[in-house]
Amino acid sequence: MLELIITIIFILSLGGLTFLLARKMPALNSLPHNGTTGIKKHHTISNLENRIKTIVVYFEKQIFLHKFLSWVKIMTLKIETRVDHLLHDIRKKAQKVDKDLKNKK
Repeated sequence: MLELIITIIFILSLGGLTFLLARKMPALNSLPHNGTTGIKKHHTISNLENRIKTIVVYFEKQIFLHKFLSWVKIMTLKIETRVDHLLHDIRKKAQKVDKDLKNKK
């Protein structure tokens, strides 16, 4: 009994769908086939779309990450150079102190 009711509801729904499609078929055929509606975009909207596309390209190519990592690399190299100079000066002073101690003996 339940299967009969479900089958009847399914057949009625399928018939209603077929009826709606048959009525709307001429309107569907009159729509453009390439997907455009023929409405021209306003220039501000196209400018906004172009800006959004360039921002998306920045994120896709990871340009921000590349710039940040390059900056971090440069700062690391600068710090490393400063530390190297400080160590060099400390070694010079230590050698001078060793030389002075040897001369006093």
